[in-house]
Amino acid sequence: MPVTSLGTVVAENAIRFLGHDTHQHDEPHLIYVASGTARLTADGEEWRLGRHEALWLAPRVPHALRIEPGGMALGPFLDPADQPRCRVQPLGVVPAIVEVMTTTLGAAPTTAEQVEPFRQALGRVLRGISRQYFPVVLPAHPAVRALAREALRTPAETLEQLSARHRMSARQVQRVFLDETGLPFTRWRNRARMNAAVEHLRGGGELTAAARAAGYATRAGLLRALSRESGVPVSALTTDAVGALGGR
Repeated sequence: MPVTSLGTVVAENAIRFLGHDTHQHDEPHLIYVASGTARLTADGEEWRLGRHEALWLAPRVPHALRIEPGGMALGPFLDPADQPRCRVQPLGVVPAIVEVMTTTLGAAPTTAEQVEPFRQALGRVLRGISRQYFPVVLPAHPAVRALAREALRTPAETLEQLSARHRMSARQVQRVFLDETGLPFTRWRNRARMNAAVEHLRGGGELTAAARAAGYATRAGLLRALSRESGVPVSALTTDAVGALGGR
């Protein structure tokens, strides 16, 4: 019997193997891909998630999930206080989340009393990684906001390419970024990418994986970027990046 078919034998858990149509929840919610790949549509945008990748949803965000054959995804609810920074916050692979979710799968809690310590453990991890090291805000302008989100998903795309696709001029986009975020586009994107790397490091990841998660081609490239923006020497970041960045 194919794995996906086998997974649907327990009807109440079939959603973990098949996904679901658009719905929303009153609580914050984590999407975690335990194996295979999945496609999440949320707020009109699509994210492709691979094995061990996670995405954090705010309450009442309409979303749909499609899981590729052979894959499995989990969607634990979180405490109301454990809110993401934005309505949809991709997290990538965070080792500490993988550890909590793997332990949860093995322990298989069923009652509310059993589930609670796992929810608290997941919340602690999320709170620990979610504080922005480099302050960045999304532009308020709807079209530029959509461009900004795409810019983070496609780090190789230039401002000119992104602007053309969104039918704006690069100069117009640059002006909106400066007016609404206080940063030129390139610096804004670099800071946002470095925040993703710092989140990964806080979650127990190592530098090479953090670089990959943030879209940097090499570990050295991430170290240089972090050093340039934070003022912390590359040597200190190499020895203990989280400690050198103040553990925050």
